[in-house]
Amino acid sequence: MSAYTRGLHELGDACFAYLQPDGSWGWSNAGLVVGDGASLLVDTLFDLPLTAEMLTSMQGVTRSSPIGTLVNTHANGDHCYGNELVHGAEIIASAATAHEMTEVPPAMLAALNAAEGEVGELFRHFFGSFQFEGINVTMPTRTFEGRLDVEVGGRAVELIEVGPAHTRGDTLAYVPDAKAIYTGDILFIGGTPIVWAGPLSNWVAACDLMLGMDIETVVPGHGPLTDKAGIAAVRDYLSYVDTEATARHAAGIDAWEAARQIAADIGAKEEFRGWSEFGRISVNVDTAYRSLDPGYVTPNVVEQFRRMAELEGFLPA
Repeated sequence: MSAYTRGLHELGDACFAYLQPDGSWGWSNAGLVVGDGASLLVDTLFDLPLTAEMLTSMQGVTRSSPIGTLVNTHANGDHCYGNELVHGAEIIASAATAHEMTEVPPAMLAALNAAEGEVGELFRHFFGSFQFEGINVTMPTRTFEGRLDVEVGGRAVELIEVGPAHTRGDTLAYVPDAKAIYTGDILFIGGTPIVWAGPLSNWVAACDLMLGMDIETVVPGHGPLTDKAGIAAVRDYLSYVDTEATARHAAGIDAWEAARQIAADIGAKEEFRGWSEFGRISVNVDTAYRSLDPGYVTPNVVEQFRRMAELEGFLPA
């Protein structure tokens, strides 16, 4: 397994991963699948300078096998805001992802980072390292639902829609001849998954699907390279949270109080201890409650980030 260092890593079988430690908010991974005279890029990065740096690092490969296809695994900006720099490529995403990409424009994050007072301090804590100004959202040119097989220079890449889970349209990119899979944010390794869309059971099902596939190398959306053990760990976390949140909902416990209780319980469990961004449990419990009760109203995005920050011991002055 490659060391978890920033930059391009060769996985074998003409597959590559681009890794960005430490894998926390916005520090996402991407991938490159190389065929005969053509390549497929899995995701771009959160801003234009980071994406340009990544594309430059790939030139030793892409000069002879240019990127003809770009797959966006989901709509979060750290996986698609750099699309405009991949000139001339067909951009593929699930239909749900394409719709969701219109909802959080880079200008919104730029404004939040630039805001005065508590809101600005809060969002700079999460996203202050990134440059959101001047990004033109470049949308998919081809969408699909369910599954889509893509040919890249004579080799097959299978796109498998598993959302709604992390977002509404999550997609896996599986390379059968390399026994490799690029998961987008269906996997966070060493960091806590965040369930924006849910239900959690869909995400558990996505992990079960991968565990049943012929896979040896796993490139997560965030964190170091892994294998099926990493998939199983994420599955176990999500299953645990789903069970605990469901029990507290049935007992009439408020979602925010339930999140605080479950956070304390998780902190005592060896298998999840030390995972970063553990405050994401507040969003995960909200999503579980919303799945159980369609009338449940999720707090606004500023309050969601404030709660995560509070659980992790950071609050703006």
